[in-house]
Amino acid sequence: MKIQYVGSVLLAISVSMFAQTGSGLKGVVAENARPELVQEGFMFTEGPVGTADGGLYFSDIMGADKTFRLDAGGKIAVYRSGTNGTNGLALMRDGRLIGAEGNGKRINKAGSSGATTLTDGIAGKGLMAPNDLIVDARGGIYFTDPGPRPIVPGRKSYVYYLPAGAKDPRMLDDSITRPNGLTITNNGKTLIVDDTVGDTVFAFDIDPNGALKNKHPFAKLHDVQAGQESGADGLAIDSQDRIYVTTASGIQVIDSKGMYLGTIKVPRQPANCAFAGPGKRTLYITAREGLYKLSMVAQGPGRLGK
Repeated sequence: MKIQYVGSVLLAISVSMFAQTGSGLKGVVAENARPELVQEGFMFTEGPVGTADGGLYFSDIMGADKTFRLDAGGKIAVYRSGTNGTNGLALMRDGRLIGAEGNGKRINKAGSSGATTLTDGIAGKGLMAPNDLIVDARGGIYFTDPGPRPIVPGRKSYVYYLPAGAKDPRMLDDSITRPNGLTITNNGKTLIVDDTVGDTVFAFDIDPNGALKNKHPFAKLHDVQAGQESGADGLAIDSQDRIYVTTASGIQVIDSKGMYLGTIKVPRQPANCAFAGPGKRTLYITAREGLYKLSMVAQGPGRLGK
């Protein structure tokens, strides 16, 4: 009851703030739509990914160590327990669920009774705390490894690529302060990566073999206070290559050219988001103790998962 009351108060605030940015989101968010609470009582929701039948997987981390599944009928049930800090989730092209296992320092392939290792890092150089991941059309996996908190001065963070069938990933970038959420544009030619610390979202051109080149700023995040982190976390992409970046101020929506369109305010600080539901026209939002949904005009990408 206490959590519900706090959430309700914050929701009342968010409606007012949302209205201030709504004009820039016409044609993106359904008219008069607001984030609606699906369920609360979790510890720290993360890692949502939509399923082919309109359902959703999502993580509950920070001690809960569970993966949940929201079925197409709206029922939420535990899919797997003891996930060892599995955060970001994605779907392989065969529909198998994979995850970035932060505490276990590996990328796993999940099943209802456990998980197997896809990679635990380059031989002789293990992973630190992988955070998020996305699967490309070749079945390769891009993933971020920012390392655990607190940030250690001088410690590098990484973006990796695991080719389909490989055990050792390729390290592709170590120049982003704390890479976190990532996605691939609909044509498969660009990788987008955000930075939890800074206010810049980066883009890389993708080579045919999965390598990255031509790193460049894609967009600047708004409402980042001086001396504070942006809080950029998970992100999603829609069928028009608009990017949805969860930040300390809400979900910032950026068009395919990198132009800021507006911010979707959420009752709790969002950690991640994903399109799911019929026609992929619902944006599911993981936000601290709650799972929320928002009715959209925009549609998720035509591919499986995110």
